[in-house]
This record gives sequence, C-alpha cells and structure tokens, in this order.
Amino acid sequence: MSSQRLPIEEHPDITELQGRYERIGLKPAVQMGAGMIVLTGLFVALSPWIVGFAPSTQLAVNNLVVGLTAVALALGFAASFRTTHGLSWVVPLLGVWTIVAPWVIYNADHSLRVILCNVIGGAVLFLSSMAVVGSGLMRRKNERT
Repeated sequence: MSSQRLPIEEHPDITELQGRYERIGLKPAVQMGAGMIVLTGLFVALSPWIVGFAPSTQLAVNNLVVGLTAVALALGFAASFRTTHGLSWVVPLLGVWTIVAPWVIYNADHSLRVILCNVIGGAVLFLSSMAVVGSGLMRRKNERT
C-alpha cells in the first residue's frame, strides 16, 4: 500500500484555508476597515505637522512610525488578506499605543490639541482595525457552528 504525499502547498486544508481568507478579504467590512486604517494611519503619521506639535520630537517620531506602520499593514490587508491576517492583531495595539503615547513618552507635549489628536486618532485606528480582526473571527466562529 503506497501513499502519495502532496506538497504542503497543495494540501486540501491549506487551499481551503487560503480560499477562506481570500473570501474574508473581499468582505466590505474588511475593505472599509483597511481603508479607514490607511486614512487614519496617514493622519496619525502627519499629525505632528498638521496639528503643530512637531517640536515635540519624540512624540512626532512616534506618531510618524506608528502611522506608517498602520498604513503598511492596512495595505497588506487590502492586497492579500490571506497572507497578512496573522498580523491583524497588531493594529488595535497600535491604536491603544497612540492613545496612551502622550502620557508615556518622556517630555511629550500635553496640550489639548495633542491629547485630542492622539486619542481620536488612536480610537479610530482601534475601531477600524477591530472591523478587520472581527471579520476573521466571526467567519471562524460561524464555521464551527
């Protein structure tokens, strides 16, 4: 009795899993969430210059890095959700970090505009990313029942 082994890429479970994540990536909630993450990430990245707290160098660099990271991840979700879904949990953490960053970063500006910018930007980033994360989890939950 000889059994042929398929390469792992051709295993039926792998191809079904890839197809599932491709279908999830086409859902309007994921596409809208990814689009909002891109826009919010760009705002967070540029906010030191838009709102005018660029002289607060450490917070400005933090917002630039966090915002561009969120944009890169969202573009990955939009381009190929099946290969980037494993990183979708990072974006909500970036949103939470954006909210708390003005209080955590040493010598950050604590003016109302800085606080509002980071809290609102972080909250929108968190909520938008939860649409992406939630779509993957809901699909998985529905398949178990």
